[in-house]
Amino acid sequence: MPKLVTLLNGPNLNLLGLRQPEIYGRETLADVAAKVSELAEDLGLRIRALQSNHEGQLVDWIHEARGTSAGIIINPGAYSHTSVAILDALHAYEGPVIEVHISNIHKREAFRHHSYVSARADGVIAGCGTEGYLLALRRIASLLHG
Repeated sequence: MPKLVTLLNGPNLNLLGLRQPEIYGRETLADVAAKVSELAEDLGLRIRALQSNHEGQLVDWIHEARGTSAGIIINPGAYSHTSVAILDALHAYEGPVIEVHISNIHKREAFRHHSYVSARADGVIAGCGTEGYLLALRRIASLLHG
């Protein structure tokens, strides 16, 4: 059976395609999940795509991934800049973690320039639009099959 990769999306990403399309584009989160799942199949992997606006739910899913997933791709949204809880959960996870941001957080407001998640991530992809998720999956595959 192919290895599972957990794809986590944080707050407001359920509005992808509707919220600020000039920044985040017009693809929906379902579009992204479908593309990532298709690529995963080509790479011999499986995807579990999840989204929550609640920090604790994201922490719970990271804990679940400890026993089920070979890697995590996470777009923590605004929790990137505030959540020590998500960082701590990721520190308890032993597989590779790739952090994704659709926009280039370094070209935006100063408070977005720091990400707690980056302290644990094995790679960070920012500013590549939704293509960043595919780049992240390719990197996870490389780390897992490497």
